[in-house]
Amino acid sequence: MSTIIYSSPIFGPVHSRRLGVSLGINLMPCDGKICTFDCIYCECGFNADRRPHSPRPTREEVASALERQLQKMQQEGPHPDVLTFAGNGEPTCHPQFADIMADTVALRDRYCPDAKISVLSNGTQLHRQEVREALLLVDNNIQKLDTVDNDYIHMVDRPANPNYDAARVVEQMAMMKGHVIVQTMFMSGTSHGMNVDNTGEAYVLPWIDALVRIQPSQVMIYTIDRETPDHDLRKASPAVLDSIAEKVRAKGLVCSVSY
Repeated sequence: MSTIIYSSPIFGPVHSRRLGVSLGINLMPCDGKICTFDCIYCECGFNADRRPHSPRPTREEVASALERQLQKMQQEGPHPDVLTFAGNGEPTCHPQFADIMADTVALRDRYCPDAKISVLSNGTQLHRQEVREALLLVDNNIQKLDTVDNDYIHMVDRPANPNYDAARVVEQMAMMKGHVIVQTMFMSGTSHGMNVDNTGEAYVLPWIDALVRIQPSQVMIYTIDRETPDHDLRKASPAVLDSIAEKVRAKGLVCSVSY
């Protein structure tokens, strides 16, 4: 199983399919994964196989490491297009997330004012006001919504909270008043003998209804790109992704596709 554990608190820069030259900010330990989801397609592997032994980096450690790297990139290049909160788990779970975000905005403005700040999140912490307020500071508030079918989410995204409810998350995304990008993984294949194809109308049409409710600034749809811990998953085809994107655009929403 060739899954990825990222350096912490800074990794990269890497080239992102969707974001360009991206400097990663990983608020999880460097030796494992802490996430409120346990997705069967996660490039970092399953939670149980990646238990960390180190603590999360502190606010001070994140700011210091980020400043050093931005100084280096300012002098040597490449200049980042985006500073991306991602890595080994859910960034908004960090207890100092709001303070770290404020520090990051200040450092961005000092060293690379043209760079965007992105957060890749699974939406499980949107019920917390301090998280929503911190996300208002970022340029790209990217929140996962693979479907609005709770049974599917509990089978594929496998939230740690057994009471996870997609309808509540949709309402919390709608509270962002358009300051949100919805990111959705489409795929086919099976997991433990169960069909995980979410590209059919039974999943897509209710998901589109939720997008209309949320009114995101953009919708990002994508499919499997790297090795997954569950090896029976399959990519959605370009034709299928394009068809879904056209349905989204027909509702007046901006939609990008990564194959």
